[in-house]
Amino acid sequence: MATVVASAARTTSTRSPWPGVVALAFAASIAALQNTAVVPLLPVLQRELHAPLSSVTWTLTLSLLVAAVATPLLSRFGDMYGRRPMILGALGLLVAGSVMAALAPSLTWLMVARVLQGAVAALVPLSIGVARDVLPREQLATGIGVISATMGFGSGGGMILAGLASGDFHLVFWITAGISLVAVVIVALLVKDSAPAGPKGRPDLAGAALMTAWLVALLLGISEGGSWGWTSPGVLGLFAAAAALAAVWVVVERRVAEPLVEMAMLVHRGTVGATVASMLLGFSFFTLMTGTSSFAQVPAVTGYGFGASTLQVGFFLLPSTIFMLVISLFAGRIMRRFRASSMVAAGSAITGLAGLWLVVAHSSPAHLYVATSLMGIGLGVGYAALGTMAVEHVDPGKTALAAGVNALVRIVGGSTAGAAIAAILAAQPGVGGYQWVFGTAALAGATAALFAAVYGRLNRTMVTAPSGR
Repeated sequence: MATVVASAARTTSTRSPWPGVVALAFAASIAALQNTAVVPLLPVLQRELHAPLSSVTWTLTLSLLVAAVATPLLSRFGDMYGRRPMILGALGLLVAGSVMAALAPSLTWLMVARVLQGAVAALVPLSIGVARDVLPREQLATGIGVISATMGFGSGGGMILAGLASGDFHLVFWITAGISLVAVVIVALLVKDSAPAGPKGRPDLAGAALMTAWLVALLLGISEGGSWGWTSPGVLGLFAAAAALAAVWVVVERRVAEPLVEMAMLVHRGTVGATVASMLLGFSFFTLMTGTSSFAQVPAVTGYGFGASTLQVGFFLLPSTIFMLVISLFAGRIMRRFRASSMVAAGSAITGLAGLWLVVAHSSPAHLYVATSLMGIGLGVGYAALGTMAVEHVDPGKTALAAGVNALVRIVGGSTAGAAIAAILAAQPGVGGYQWVFGTAALAGATAALFAAVYGRLNRTMVTAPSGR
């Protein structure tokens, strides 16, 4: 009997962890896909659900908002009860939310479905935590790179899916439900997770509630500033409420034993560069993607749009998807040759360049193809290295925590994009407004590149200083 047990143990220990990592990468790509598939559908939802654009935009913003809260919360649950159950649970919510969205007869129904779907964003830090546990140290950067890069590919794939479905949002969500169910089966079969050690602790529900409250107030204030007036009592009240709730949230997080977000990790010298770069790159990405989709669908009679269908929008974004896919296939090799901070800086700069290109060149479809190609290259390179940059200079025991914080700020950055675009276009209608949108994305990308480069250099100096005596 002992011989059989020993043999089984050896078999388990020698089994390659890579099938599980690839399964997690596939699941992470679906987590990204379900968000971006909504972007080209916004005009369709506006028409079919008889709602204003400012309202249907919340089908994207609300999902990102839920993701911002669910990411650290489910990451904490993963530490308490095991990451595999949380991953399967998040995928299960994605399946349920996708079916509900496919059947949605109204905007309210669809928004509830998007709330369920938003929880799947936690897959990225949870998957990185699993990769940390199962991969040898020398392969960890490659594993994180693969998971992160395929997330970028999934983001582009969502736009293509919406186009291939010819704008039928019911069909988009049925397809999402189907591939999510496949991901549940694959993850259940291939991913193994060790049981968590130590005391269970308790989740920071107060922190989650406060974080939700101040984010809702902030995003609502930004999105309605253009229509209500930036100095109106309602908008000023929302900003004041957001500031007050955020201050209370920080106080609570600093005092609670096991906070939802560890404040020290946000300003940790080893992670702050990745934190700021991740937030700005997330903002730049969603601003570019949403802005490009909206601009392409503006009727040609206005003199500046192309009157594109959702399928044509998908084709406009196809270069981005292709470049992200190719880069994800070579993410491991790239990560072994270049520093993570250098890759994030380069990817952010190229993404910013895509926005700058659209500021000055947007009069023909060829200009959009150039921009989406640049965006795909930039995001493919930057996303592949963000996860590694976030964790490479922290204590190994805080790898999952650092990855969770990085995913959180990227989602917060992305969630503000829709509100910012709505505010800019309300204040500056027409082609000038879109130039401001693309210029804002360019500035965010350039600033992300600056933070990644500067803090990457500072952290290298910090690591090498002791040996340079």
